Amino acid sequence: MKQKRDKQYLDAYSLTEILIVLAIIGILLMMVLPNQTSIVSQAKSIEAQSMLNQVYGLEKSYFYRYSKYSSDFNELGFEPNLTIDKGGRAVYKIEIIEATVNTFKARATALSDFDGDGSFNTWEIDQNKILTETVKD
Repeated sequence: MKQKRDKQYLDAYSLTEILIVLAIIGILLMMVLPNQTSIVSQAKSIEAQSMLNQVYGLEKSYFYRYSKYSSDFNELGFEPNLTIDKGGRAVYKIEIIEATVNTFKARATALSDFDGDGSFNTWEIDQNKILTETVKD
């Protein structure tokens, strides 16, 4: 005589239910990620703003001593942080693009594209301490 086996089933989720939950999570992530990239770029732009404000202070100090602005970081006493392309941690490259007797302009250019759109975030400051974001990322 053959014994009849009763099949026992465990309560579990079906593959369809799991796929629906994963699809919903994926959609929610896609809605949140663009907002997070703008927050990341805003946080990283603080580096550029603080470095440019430091350059501004050094330029003003140099101007009061020598009655002109300088385009040389060594004359100003400014040592830029080592950038990410040279093994450092700084995300922005700082440069003085113009320095005359009465004016100066310094620029901070991002070395990485924060949101992947091909434009690199750029900030500038001048002798009037006008800090502007010339290229948004």
